[in-house]
Amino acid sequence: MIDLHSHILPGLDDGSPNIAESLEMARLAVADGTTHMACTPHVVPGMYENGTENIVRAVHSLEQALRRADIPLALYVGADVHIAPDLPNQLTLGKVPTLNRSRYFLFEPPHHVLPPRLEELAMRLIEAGFVPILTHPERLTWIKANYDVVERLNRLGCLIQLTADSVVGAFGRTAHYYSEKLLGEGRVDIIASDTHGAKRRRPGLSQAFDVAAKRCGEDEAYNMVVRRPSDILANRPLEPVGKSTFAKMPSPDKVGRFGGIGRLLKGVSS
Repeated sequence: MIDLHSHILPGLDDGSPNIAESLEMARLAVADGTTHMACTPHVVPGMYENGTENIVRAVHSLEQALRRADIPLALYVGADVHIAPDLPNQLTLGKVPTLNRSRYFLFEPPHHVLPPRLEELAMRLIEAGFVPILTHPERLTWIKANYDVVERLNRLGCLIQLTADSVVGAFGRTAHYYSEKLLGEGRVDIIASDTHGAKRRRPGLSQAFDVAAKRCGEDEAYNMVVRRPSDILANRPLEPVGKSTFAKMPSPDKVGRFGGIGRLLKGVSS
């Protein structure tokens, strides 16, 4: 499986505090069936001043540590990008990383306050050639009163990413309810772990895969944790599934539950 949202890089944000924790997170992810992981530390002006340069360095350093520890987890550069007025320019200049240098990036609104002109910012990003992936909308406290904003962002072209723990109910009743609602409406493009540690918000997608498979069918659950993430890392064009919920989805090759990932990722470089 491919995990597009993690805070596994040590010492860059509120995720892993050190290399030992990062290695344990990697071991847990691999044991659960994750083979590829995007490293996506927070980029929050004034709080987490991360950017492409230091994130790339941190990924390379962790890759070396994984090789020394013989942990078979492929890493990719990315970021969990907080909204900012100059974000289109920051992405265009390459100061903030997209996922594996693709058109796709993790787009994180504030958790507790719906910011003004959020849809306008999303439109500017899309017009600049980027595809925002709206991170964990089910966990945003403002979703209760503003679910229509999520619907409109999806129609504009934003992909939807759920947190695995929300899908299985570990983030509480509200997050679970909105995960179920988004899955039921056919709006979910990606499930990712958003892991922050080996004990707190552990990595792993298999339980969420099982829940999504029961809710949406195994083919569509596979799309959420393998096929679409691989397309994103390879910068292949994707339309949000929510824009056409009745469209026929491609079926995975008949190669087993998570087989064929090497073929899917052909041409993808870390």
